[in-house]
Amino acid sequence: MQGLITKSTGSWYQVQTPDGQRIDCRIKGKFRIKGITTTNPLAVGDVVDFDMEPEQESGVITNLQQRKNYIIRKAINLSKQAQIIAANLDQAMLVVTLASPRTSLGFIDRFLVTAEAYDIPARLIFNKVDLFSDEGLEILADLKAVYEKIGYPCYEVSALEGTNIDFVQELLKDKITLFSGHSGVGKSSLINALLPDLDLRTHMVSEWSDKGMHTTTFAEMFELPQGGFIIDTPGIRELGVIDIEKAELSHFFPEMRSRMNQCRFNNCRHINEPGCAVLEALEEGEIELSRYESYLSIYNGNDTRS
Repeated sequence: MQGLITKSTGSWYQVQTPDGQRIDCRIKGKFRIKGITTTNPLAVGDVVDFDMEPEQESGVITNLQQRKNYIIRKAINLSKQAQIIAANLDQAMLVVTLASPRTSLGFIDRFLVTAEAYDIPARLIFNKVDLFSDEGLEILADLKAVYEKIGYPCYEVSALEGTNIDFVQELLKDKITLFSGHSGVGKSSLINALLPDLDLRTHMVSEWSDKGMHTTTFAEMFELPQGGFIIDTPGIRELGVIDIEKAELSHFFPEMRSRMNQCRFNNCRHINEPGCAVLEALEEGEIELSRYESYLSIYNGNDTRS
């Protein structure tokens, strides 16, 4: 039998079959050591093969189908280990707030770099616009301009007041979408606004997911009435970039990628080399200083700041 992992607790997985059944499954003991170096061998969004256990209502996962993509992060306090947040995504949405709590530009950029590295289209959702002063709205407009200029769609919403929720619904139709962001940005409230019937369940998921060691993050997938799925993840405090070589990093900054071939040297690091097209664009204001600072931070390994 084949199904889609819709929920993970680390040792048990809920698998949804094509006819809509949800079956609790575990994995074979040997499954964990087949060259899988992440803290979780399977993730929400994975398509798996499984067998029903004799005379039981649970199953055993026997095989992982090839992933289209996945999004990954360093496991907190386990710098050499990685954790798959979700797999087989059509898009990733980062829920951002400029205050209460503040989402740093570094965090936004690390998320976008990770999405670029794993070939996942990313969008930014600026929540809590109902709380913004006139000055805050000006800052928001400037910030949106930075990211829209380099190809990342940005949206303003208020989960509390329902602002632009219908528009977000359309963006989700028939797609598997990851929602991510810091704790407190209103991610669960946004999902509740999109799926009102899940209000209690979503809060229960957040509470359940926060149990256990902080090195593990679990996610859950919810089916949308208009087609598609939302993958909800507990709030991420830190996001470390992993499995990206320094020489490749600039490939995942679109504004650098478009200029790399103009550099004098093929192995240009875009730090202090003469004839660097990226540095020239930075001086001319064509590349935002905040983005370049994020590049340097990740390049130098200082990539786990919240």
